Amino acid sequence: MSDTPTYLAPPHTNVTYVTTQQIPTVVRLAEEVLPSDMGGVFDETFRTLVPALQERGIEIAGPALALHHRIPGATMSFELGFPVGAPLDGELEAGGITFYPSSMPATQVATISHVGSYDGLGRAWGDLMQRVAADGHRTSLPFWEVYVTAPSPEMDPSTLRTDLVVPYED
Repeated sequence: MSDTPTYLAPPHTNVTYVTTQQIPTVVRLAEEVLPSDMGGVFDETFRTLVPALQERGIEIAGPALALHHRIPGATMSFELGFPVGAPLDGELEAGGITFYPSSMPATQVATISHVGSYDGLGRAWGDLMQRVAADGHRTSLPFWEVYVTAPSPEMDPSTLRTDLVVPYED
């Protein structure tokens, strides 16, 4: 196991087991979001949060992420934001959105890279969960996605890299 963030390494197509460190984040709490509304929530969040952090001199310390505290159903509730160099002191208001200090947990996780469009994430999550179970582990919450490749309108969606991360218990 390693505690080096997997997003710093090349994509890993096999399940990798690592121990994560607690990392401070600044996030928006996105609650009861319909799958069809996710793109808009992501766009609005990042379009607002990046300049707000820059204006306040807060260092973005890694790629964007979404941290889920419950299994998605008809809607999803999650934290959406960035790891930062130092914890945020209080709330941050920008563009009509409240951003909060939070953190990525220090825990043992299973992770794999999905390279391709976001449409394939559901299948990739299913494959990861099956592999972890086959290895004799039980998954737990929260789980998260790290958007290693920042999307842009002109890019080829087949080149997007998203690291899927889920804590596990023996």
